[in-house]
Amino acid sequence: MKKLTLAITATVMMASPAIAADVAAGKAKSGVCAACHGAAGVSAVPMYPNLAGQKEAYLAKQLKDFKSGARKDPVMAPMAMGLSDEDVANISAYYASLK
Repeated sequence: MKKLTLAITATVMMASPAIAADVAAGKAKSGVCAACHGAAGVSAVPMYPNLAGQKEAYLAKQLKDFKSGARKDPVMAPMAMGLSDEDVANISAYYASLK
């Protein structure tokens, strides 16, 4: 039974298309983020966090949580609502790529 489960899991994982995030697309989409988080992901305003160098998975989770309402913020919720899953992946990859 274990072998069957592993075989099915492996098949499903291999059949699922892997979506690689596009850093350049993330940079292009991040223009609106710069108003609060800085042009290079380093905020000049103490109340807004720096995004540069954050872990990609962390950034993606936060954006998805703002979008779903799991994380509440009156500024970020409407910003995240307009993002597709691809946008979230690309923006997260972009900020994670910055040092």
